[in-house]
Amino acid sequence: MAKPIGTTPTLKGEDAREFLKRMKKPPSEKDREFKRKLNKLGSQRRVRFLS
Repeated sequence: MAKPIGTTPTLKGEDAREFLKRMKKPPSEKDREFKRKLNKLGSQRRVRFLS
């Protein structure tokens, strides 16, 4: 089994608010275009992190 790279940071205060704000924001046009290009490549050795 793989070992973790490092400990997961705990976000507090302003860092936590900024993180949540970014996560709630819809994907940009650049992100959507990147996902479209990935989908065109097919499923060869691709990690599905933008599903």
